[in-house]
Amino acid sequence: MSFWKKALTSVAVAAALAATPAMAETVRIALVVKALGIGFFEAANKGAEEAAKELGDVEIIYTGPTDTTAEGQIEVINSLIAQGVNAIAISANDKDALVPALKKAMERGITVISWDSGVAPEGRQMHLNPSSSALIGNTIIKLAADNMPDGGDVAILSASATATNQNIWIEEAKKVLPNYPGINLVDVVYGDDLADKSYREAQGLIAKYPNLKAIIAPTTVGILAASQAVTDAGLIGKVNVTGLGLPSEMAGAVESGATISFAIWNPIDLGYAATMLAYNINKGAATGEGAEIPMGRMGTAKLDANGEAAMSDPFTYDKSNIAEFKSIF
Repeated sequence: MSFWKKALTSVAVAAALAATPAMAETVRIALVVKALGIGFFEAANKGAEEAAKELGDVEIIYTGPTDTTAEGQIEVINSLIAQGVNAIAISANDKDALVPALKKAMERGITVISWDSGVAPEGRQMHLNPSSSALIGNTIIKLAADNMPDGGDVAILSASATATNQNIWIEEAKKVLPNYPGINLVDVVYGDDLADKSYREAQGLIAKYPNLKAIIAPTTVGILAASQAVTDAGLIGKVNVTGLGLPSEMAGAVESGATISFAIWNPIDLGYAATMLAYNINKGAATGEGAEIPMGRMGTAKLDANGEAAMSDPFTYDKSNIAEFKSIF
């Protein structure tokens, strides 16, 4: 065969390979978390990797800042834009501050969704709530009230003051307080999802409110730190710590009695669902009101007028089931 015939044959083969579906480009999905080193988000990453394996043509980029700041997340977003990722799925430290950077990402053709902690609508294509905000708000108050038959003072230890999800859940919790006579919310403090700061804030609540009966922490970092503060203060049985936590981290507190019960959705499922949504939107799924987007084994997300959907109800963990789940997440 002549040189030119060989060259033409090579070109034809290369063209045929380029047109083969097996050579489809990998979809690079960035799972951006509030901060690295938090167990909840590490578990979510396991779900994201599960979805990627199931889809087959997905690469997960697990990333986030070293602390829970909007500035740190903006740096991460700008880096991802420069890398030319296909999609960003973010749990926001600030719903408004991230909007300009995320709008720039969408202008570059990058799919953007938020999950867990939302971004303002103009900065994303949809938001996945882990559960109904109203149900979460009611759940965290009920968890405290169920173990306070005579009522009493409770306080909330949240993450950062700008955390979208935390603030919504706290507002929903305040709305249902009239349904729980005798439960008196005395304070809301913020530990910024830092273990040491959350521990000090819990100590401060114990010192400031001598009649405190419960600390409610709707954050996995806060509930663990508060449980340790109550244990160290010798107040097990007097101050109950509840809220949202991970079974793997909270097993010791439940076994000791520092925490009677707590709730959480499965973060593995949440990371899985967020990845499926980002992938399907990137592939052309509609995101308008009423749109239904597949979430793999988690079913379908139906968007409301704000472009939001809920994944599932929170689940309560206590001594009856903690051993079963502590080795899972």
